Amino acid sequence: MSTLIYTLLISCLLPLIAKFPLSYAMQQAGGYNNKYPRAQQASLSGFGARALAGHQNAWEAIIIFAPAVILCIATETVTPSIEYLAITHIACRVAYHIFYLSNHHLLRSLVWTIGFVMPLVMIWQCIPE
Repeated sequence: MSTLIYTLLISCLLPLIAKFPLSYAMQQAGGYNNKYPRAQQASLSGFGARALAGHQNAWEAIIIFAPAVILCIATETVTPSIEYLAITHIACRVAYHIFYLSNHHLLRSLVWTIGFVMPLVMIWQCIPE
């Protein structure tokens, strides 16, 4: 069970980690505008726009992963395969952001799809037979 809790923690930290490249891009675009950061972020292009999209997507990924982890724990469906699915999800999320920043759109889409399927499979495995 601790593996699931650690992957959930990492999942919650990923959006914060993904903020670093975004902050860097904002700094490069005339300095970080702390009064109107969202307006500045909306004006970013290239690397900065990809950093923003990756940061936002990191938040969005929690929406499906957190309930999957909680469901597995609540239904006592914590198996090695569930843990591997959770770890794979996290690995895909990290790879997704790297591919997004480096503008490898096909690889980004591939790891996004794999990462999206992992929590669905986790939920599926919680359904009683």
